[in-house]
Amino acid sequence: MDVTASQPKHSPECLRVSQLLSRIGDKWTVLVIMLLRERACRFSELKRGVDGISQRMLALTLRHLERDGLVTRTVTPTIPPRVDYELTEIGHSLAEPIQALGRWAFDNLARIDAAQASYDARAEAA
Repeated sequence: MDVTASQPKHSPECLRVSQLLSRIGDKWTVLVIMLLRERACRFSELKRGVDGISQRMLALTLRHLERDGLVTRTVTPTIPPRVDYELTEIGHSLAEPIQALGRWAFDNLARIDAAQASYDARAEAA
């Protein structure tokens, strides 16, 4: 019997959407987008604004965002060169639902804490 015959077929678009959602759902991506929604920032400003991110991870995150068309990178030829990162139009459109999710999380923190405490108490009793 062919096991793969019973597996649902996913289109290449579904795979691409899944990969994109995985990237934009990454905690570093979310934080970088929220910092850039107000104004362009230099790398060092982003590094200071995203608590706990390494220089390598910030560079990688920015590279992915630029490749996906969510961020632009502008180099100003000064000494030393100035590099600014800014959300594109599509990046700004992503900031809106990310901000809404953040509001939802803040609004529901107490309820989630209570649910977790209840779950943990039941798990300990079992």
